[in-house]
Amino acid sequence: MNELKLAKELIKFPSITPNDAGAIRFVANQLKKLGFKCKILEFKDKNKISKPIKNIYARLGNKSPNLCYAGHTDVVPPGNIKDWTVNPFKPIIKNNHLIGRGANDMKSSIACFISAVDKFLKKTKKVNGSISFLITGDEEDLAINGTKKVVDYLKKKKEKIDFCIVGEPTNPKNLGEMIKIGRRGSISGTIIILGSQGHVAYPHLSNNPINTLVKICKKLNEHKFDKGNKNFQPSNLEITSMNVDNTATNVIPASARAQFNVRFNNLHTSSSLKRKINSIVKNLSKKNNCKFKINFHVSGESFLTKPNKTIFMARKIIKKVTKKTPVFSTTGGTSDARFIKKISPCLEFGLVNKTMHKIDECVSLKDLKNLTKIYQNILEDYFK
Repeated sequence: MNELKLAKELIKFPSITPNDAGAIRFVANQLKKLGFKCKILEFKDKNKISKPIKNIYARLGNKSPNLCYAGHTDVVPPGNIKDWTVNPFKPIIKNNHLIGRGANDMKSSIACFISAVDKFLKKTKKVNGSISFLITGDEEDLAINGTKKVVDYLKKKKEKIDFCIVGEPTNPKNLGEMIKIGRRGSISGTIIILGSQGHVAYPHLSNNPINTLVKICKKLNEHKFDKGNKNFQPSNLEITSMNVDNTATNVIPASARAQFNVRFNNLHTSSSLKRKINSIVKNLSKKNNCKFKINFHVSGESFLTKPNKTIFMARKIIKKVTKKTPVFSTTGGTSDARFIKKISPCLEFGLVNKTMHKIDECVSLKDLKNLTKIYQNILEDYFK
């Protein structure tokens, strides 16, 4: 199976999250050709916050160790299609690059691993263990009915994964620069400050919640949570919006709200951050005679995989193929590794991420070949 051909076919599916568009079934069919037993798992959300999502868990063999590859077929919206030089779901090769939505995040990585398994199986008569795939259609969205629920399913089935490679695009500029061995945690929140409505000409007869909210946002923005450590950069809080539902210029509003997100390292937990943020908001609200509400949403806790022999083996192979020594990193956003780490140690390594989510997202043909070679060599070394 050729990685370029597979990548093209996958990109053709307009699987804009949370719509599957047939991508999951396509992957299952390719894996069945290689002898995998495939289980398509469709999960629904009881509260109907998220749409039903199709996922795959596929396994070849029933012995240990079980090396798993994890990825996602869903992609972000293409934006204004007129801004693209090609149709984002009709991939085209230009200047030795494959252009299309999902070219590096992360349909091409899935194609590379399938191709690597195909080449490995043709070269190896017997696999000393098992190979598995965990593919979701819900990574770019709420991640409610995707990998998180597949992991729960595998735990109930007592399915053991000994090591997992997550194929997210990890390299900033060139293939071989970076392996992710952990991720920062992510917690979002909405602060609602309740004052009292009134006429702007008589401010003493009301309590403007905007003033209090501005003070709170300033305090949160200036707060230094930590200085980071050898594995993680400092935690940071960003105010992402401030809203007041008020169209009148002569009315002091009764309420104001702000949203924020914290990316935090392993010096904190979501619980400790909730307490700290709640304390700051509570103190300033009380001081300014306002009431408040805070709603939190935790996307994931921070985690770190201590480099083991498999991770060092992968780094050695990556260096051999790319002539670069990848650094171990925990930078960037969240990924489904935050769920997988509950059942297996993992690393993240994939393509170059500089065009992901952008107009004319693309991947070089050379990188496609080299990533396939890296994945194949990992399979060969892992199952020696």
